Amino acid sequence: MLGWLSAGIFLTMVAIIAIIVKWGRVRMIGVSPVKTFTFISILFTSGLDVGLIMFPLTEFPMYAATSDNPEYSFTNPLAIEFGFWGFFIWSFYFLTCFYFCVIEPKVKFFEITWVKVINNTVIIGTCAFTAFLLLKNLPWYIPSFGDGEAIVIEYYLIVLAAIALAVYSSTDIKYVRILSVTTTLMFLLLIAFMWGAAFLWGDSEVAEYFEATQMLGGYFANIQHFLFPMNDYHAFYLFWWFAWSIMIGQFTARFVGGLKAYQVLAAMMIFPSIPIGLWFAVLYHYHDAGLDTTGIRNVAMVFVGIVFVINSLDSLIRLYTDNLHFTTKRLGKLQYILYNVIALAALTLLFKIDFLKIQWIGALVIGLFYCCLIYIVYQKWHAVTKISASPKENKLDFKKIDSIQ
Repeated sequence: MLGWLSAGIFLTMVAIIAIIVKWGRVRMIGVSPVKTFTFISILFTSGLDVGLIMFPLTEFPMYAATSDNPEYSFTNPLAIEFGFWGFFIWSFYFLTCFYFCVIEPKVKFFEITWVKVINNTVIIGTCAFTAFLLLKNLPWYIPSFGDGEAIVIEYYLIVLAAIALAVYSSTDIKYVRILSVTTTLMFLLLIAFMWGAAFLWGDSEVAEYFEATQMLGGYFANIQHFLFPMNDYHAFYLFWWFAWSIMIGQFTARFVGGLKAYQVLAAMMIFPSIPIGLWFAVLYHYHDAGLDTTGIRNVAMVFVGIVFVINSLDSLIRLYTDNLHFTTKRLGKLQYILYNVIALAALTLLFKIDFLKIQWIGALVIGLFYCCLIYIVYQKWHAVTKISASPKENKLDFKKIDSIQ
């Protein structure tokens, strides 16, 4: 599996370089373009999930235990956490976003029946994994419902409610913009709140936080360590990013608003990494200083985490239901909601009992990448090499999204 993962990363890096060299100045215009801030908000909130909020505090101790995990000894725990979530790996999203915005309309690889089946299987499976992560981490963050380890009925109800809200919001595309911008602002407020709480209630010094942010430089000084899997846990993250990349690319390609390809790459790698770095630095300060996160702070983190889940699921549910023509117009709103809630709840339970693994989904995506490349080389090479712009039918009309149901 590690060899297959490395092959996928190699293909991704080569493809990104080729795109920038050949099409770096091509303006990317999606079918429903939005302004840059909204696009970045959609990318950020759709391309991340509850793990961003809930994983770091549980992972810092593991990254610091270099006697048990010597592969982490090359830098500090904060830099490693950032390396698993920020900067380079957002280039995966650029590759798929560019492909679905500019190349797929000419190639139509994802309209092939067997490809469509696999593609939607990936999307639905990753939706369920997102809900499963919320279910798995709630006992750690809200131990008041149980013993802090076992998953009790209250946690299942919270996850079910998040799935139901996401399914409902996916019935109208207007919620995409509202949810994305709102979630981005809520996340920035959470960073400010946790930062302020550390100094008001934790007797911390402001300088201690800025010392933590400087530790992020350990990532950029050692970025070569993050390009290929350093161990099985890092591989888990990379497979996870591959699983997300194919569907986030499809979704965000709809909303690109006229940026050139190299600008989209820079925006995708830089802008989401800034709040991620600030957030991880806050959490690392809590971890390093031994500050308490119980009470209102935990509630705030869980609330924003749940909103992230709703936002991500909303995007992905809309994607696979559109692909499968499983829409409210065809089924009616009630049946649409009922079918999707039941399907996602059932698949979430399959992850809970280890019947499904995100690594399998990521490996499947890498297989699709290679199949797509082979298809282009043997069937569509001439058409692809002649591409010089986004599809002509895609117009830079920022009001178009308001007319889509």
